[in-house]
Amino acid sequence: MSFAPVYLDWNATTPLAPEVRDAMLPWLGAAQPARFGNASSRHEYGRQARAAIDEARARVAAAVGAHATEVVFTSGGSEANNLFLKGAAACLKPGTLAISAIEHPCVREPARQLRRAGWALHEIAVDADGRIDVADWQRVLEARPTLVSVMLANNETGVLQDVATLAREARKAGAWLHTDAVQALGKIEVDFRALGVQAMTLSAHKLGGPLGAGALVLDKRVELSPLIAGGGQERGLRSGTENVAAIVGFGLACQRAVAHRAAEASRLSVMRDGIEAALSALGAVVFSRAAIRLPNTVFFAFDAIDGETLVGKLDRAGFACASGSACSSAQPEPSHTLLAMGVDPTVARGAVRVSLGRDTTAEEVERFVATLSHVVRDLRNLASVAL
Repeated sequence: MSFAPVYLDWNATTPLAPEVRDAMLPWLGAAQPARFGNASSRHEYGRQARAAIDEARARVAAAVGAHATEVVFTSGGSEANNLFLKGAAACLKPGTLAISAIEHPCVREPARQLRRAGWALHEIAVDADGRIDVADWQRVLEARPTLVSVMLANNETGVLQDVATLAREARKAGAWLHTDAVQALGKIEVDFRALGVQAMTLSAHKLGGPLGAGALVLDKRVELSPLIAGGGQERGLRSGTENVAAIVGFGLACQRAVAHRAAEASRLSVMRDGIEAALSALGAVVFSRAAIRLPNTVFFAFDAIDGETLVGKLDRAGFACASGSACSSAQPEPSHTLLAMGVDPTVARGAVRVSLGRDTTAEEVERFVATLSHVVRDLRNLASVAL
């Protein structure tokens, strides 16, 4: 009998929560009564779809302390990030755009597109633990940026940024600040009002919701030009017939994740700390260990052991991990996050990420640590023979 590998890559995506799947099934025609209306239609089927979207919108808003009218549904985090950066830039004269040096590619790439369109781009430096460098941030503020984007939680290291302070200082400098909170929601408290940002990106599939659903939470005082024009859905900011099933799932996933957040954070942090203690005993480098991080994320490397090789060995041993960001897995280059932190490229190439989630058990973590120890020993023995 074959067994599925133990899943330790929850920052890449999460399995659909059973109750979320059940809520989506009627909108997929897989449960009775079947729901299939177009939310723009004025008959009963359309009204049912509109009501379902309205309920989901309220749930997403409640999860982040926002008002329902501030939630704009998208196809995911990448679209939401692009919508803010490109949409805001289209309504402004080219100025200075500042992003952190450790942003996800779906922030970095549109920022570079805007640079080619005449915007000045500044990548805010980070320190050796992946936190925003205070001196460089002050230099950015002196340049009077128009737009700023700093992620709340890094997808590789799990490092949390002090976005509330950054937003307050950016506002004084006359800038709008956007934060990518995709990795944060469901793992830590996320409050749109308390953070003081003008825009925030969320994604369903990182917290037990479906793929293909996300949101931009947007202060109504911020003017955006839509990426997709057409029927005027989502306040005219994202036209197209809504994916009702995915939106319904997103709303319930947000409600569920927030309800279980505190208990899960406590449980996962204990397992994370256990993994890190074992890694230290094995001689690994644990990145950003001195910083405040997500409770579920460990990013590490062993000297002279290639990260892709280690991930492959672990996969064959029954453990699914990652060698960095899933969205960058096709790129052979070392983690851009680690390079921005000043990590030597040879060390960065050895980076492996373990991220835990709702189904992770202490017994699985114990087996992972034991297996990792054996795999690392074997790889070191091979390396010594090769020498």
